[in-house]
Amino acid sequence: MDETRYIVAGSFIDGSSTVVNKNIFIAVKDGIITAIGPLADLPDTSPAVIDDFSHCTLLPAFIDCSVSLSRSPSVDMRVRLADKEAGIAQKAVLFEKHISYCHAYGVMGVADCDEITDLLKLSQKRIADENIIEIQTPALPDLTDEDRVDLETTSGDFLKLYYSSNIEDEVAPSPVLTQANLHTLLSTKGSKKAIVVANGEQKVKEALDAGCDAIEQGYAMGEENLRKMAEKNVLWIPSVLRAKNGLDSSGSSGDVCCRFSQRYVAPGKPIPGAEAFWKKMLNEHLMQLRRAKQLGVKTAIGTGAGSVGILHGESMAEEMKLFIKAGYSLEETIRCASETGARFFGFEKLGALTVGRKATFLISRGSVKQLPRKLSYLEGIYVDGVPSGKYRK
Repeated sequence: MDETRYIVAGSFIDGSSTVVNKNIFIAVKDGIITAIGPLADLPDTSPAVIDDFSHCTLLPAFIDCSVSLSRSPSVDMRVRLADKEAGIAQKAVLFEKHISYCHAYGVMGVADCDEITDLLKLSQKRIADENIIEIQTPALPDLTDEDRVDLETTSGDFLKLYYSSNIEDEVAPSPVLTQANLHTLLSTKGSKKAIVVANGEQKVKEALDAGCDAIEQGYAMGEENLRKMAEKNVLWIPSVLRAKNGLDSSGSSGDVCCRFSQRYVAPGKPIPGAEAFWKKMLNEHLMQLRRAKQLGVKTAIGTGAGSVGILHGESMAEEMKLFIKAGYSLEETIRCASETGARFFGFEKLGALTVGRKATFLISRGSVKQLPRKLSYLEGIYVDGVPSGKYRK
């Protein structure tokens, strides 16, 4: 891009503050934001270099801090089994499909939960050429021999440790991470950030005492742990949608369900007590998230997409709705969905929209009051200052 282009927006949320700016312009040259200002200060220039989105809201691209791009979110067990047993070429097709779903909903950075090295190699050229997503991969240490737990043979951008099972899983991860393993791994992690999946007061306390950098899920961890996280500047990825998803699916034990916009319609006999359990779990987690905001705990959005019933891309707006329900403003929620995750995981091209940063952003038709609902059908996506060639409304 050899000339400055100007993007005009009716509303602008930069992802770093709690202020919505009205009627602004962004100047972009060589993919970089060079100026942001009120529309009244727009330089006198040719209309040919102005992209007019005065009827739209402009906001930063999103980062999902917890996804499984290689897993199908299908609620049909047969589909999930078939995907799991498929060959590497078929898995790559599913992997790339999930990446395209993320991009379609403005999710342009993800932290994956699984070992996806082989899939990334197969899809690396397409991902690089199309420039539609940045992927951080986890270091998943071999825990089969508890006496030899180390990080020498692991690769990855960050350390992901399961000290509890996912809140919706009935079976704990195998092998189970012991407290001794946890301390050993966190003391030898070097420069890698460490995310620990932990639920319950004791498990979260032990993870914090061991020196983790982030807690994922953290169901029923209690206020004392929240206070400790605020004091230690430990990130929280609450994954509220897991509980909402559990509640939506609690009316049935059927394996095959109809899916539409994060909701279940399922045949089968309800599991006794499931609805009451998930309703309690969801309400308590929302209250815990509200308290975290009051205490100043740094929070980021991680949806768990790829888990049963949690869709890639679409789940981002659903998790954001739950943050707002817990008392976060829209602007605070967008910061949790962009800048917070970008800085934690080191996504240099993503995050808040400020002068000197890459001009990668989302365009939503309509007013701020229509968000996050309107995020389900974006008006456009810009990557490095130009419209994304892969996005289709």
